[in-house]
Amino acid sequence: MAEVLEFRVPAGSAHTLLVWGLEPQAGLEHSLFSAFSRFGPLYSVRARGNAAVAGPGYCGVIKFYSAGDASRAQRAYNGQRLFQKCPLKVCVCPKQKGIQQQAPALSSNKCQELANHYLGFNGWSSHIITLQKVSGLDGENEELGQSSQQGSTKFLCALEVTLPQHGVCSRGVAVGQADVGDGQDPLELITATRRAQKLAVGKALSGAFQKILLIVLENGKVAVEYNSCQEEPTDSLTEEELKGLVQVKVVDIE
Repeated sequence: MAEVLEFRVPAGSAHTLLVWGLEPQAGLEHSLFSAFSRFGPLYSVRARGNAAVAGPGYCGVIKFYSAGDASRAQRAYNGQRLFQKCPLKVCVCPKQKGIQQQAPALSSNKCQELANHYLGFNGWSSHIITLQKVSGLDGENEELGQSSQQGSTKFLCALEVTLPQHGVCSRGVAVGQADVGDGQDPLELITATRRAQKLAVGKALSGAFQKILLIVLENGKVAVEYNSCQEEPTDSLTEEELKGLVQVKVVDIE
């Protein structure tokens, strides 16, 4: 069997393990991360005190990107002591009923972590096609919950991610915005400009990864597919056309 991984926040109970019987100690979350990350990359690790009805002690919540990795960790560690004296109880999170909504996209940093693990540091690359200052994009202030009177700087980024070993290229286009106050402080303006640029690049990188699917096989090998269902109008433009994207009013940027 194979498992399909998207560059989105892992959703569903099969990706999450509950760890009971933890003893209070310094660096507990670090110890959990070290132990469970042996089975695969982790999205998050949390440790917290038990509820009063559960008695003293701590419990942990471990979220894997891969449900297969979570299952292997559960079978291996349930009933084991690991880094403490008492054995732990490790179980898969109970299934939650309700409407399943599409999970949010991973941040650019998380996308890079996942890509580095499954594709290798040299298995992918990205380059910025264009990063340009823009203003007055219709509806943008409303989407970001800001009024048009506030001073801000906005940058648009078009970026391409390439996976040479798999022959896959994917593009992302995004806008980053940062407040500049009254615009009178040059240092504040420079800081806001860098923040807006960084935000635009990060969102564009994450957007490009949303169109990539990782197919993890049982033998550990990884195949890649391009998710054409996530294609945008900008994917059909040439790099020269993308550089003039601000003038292409019919393009829906996000």
